[in-house]
Amino acid sequence: MLERRRVLGTLLAAGAAAWLAAAGAAHAAGAQSASSAAPAASSTVARTIVIEGMQYQPATLTVRRGERITWVNRDLVAHTVTARDGSFDSGSIAAGASWSTLAKHAGRVDYACTFHPTMTAGLVVR
Repeated sequence: MLERRRVLGTLLAAGAAAWLAAAGAAHAAGAQSASSAAPAASSTVARTIVIEGMQYQPATLTVRRGERITWVNRDLVAHTVTARDGSFDSGSIAAGASWSTLAKHAGRVDYACTFHPTMTAGLVVR
């Protein structure tokens, strides 16, 4: 019985180590793709929306045209930031990664996570 527990413990430890290594590689790949997906232009003002607890915080953010908005994923799973009108789409943002875009057109844009459609929010550009 003691030997069986020792073997099981070793297997669990090996599995956890493999999972952590894979998660780290996925995080690194997500961070690279998220940063390369951001527009090249820069803005003097940056705003941040945090993805945490399966929601966008704040749920509505008002910005000025030309401001950079960054979504930071603090959840344990990947999310997207996908505009309902098609004006922007982050693609998959890995846990711990971020994605940015510039506010280009005045008006309200509602967005959601394509992986979790109940996650919705809005961006108001003045």
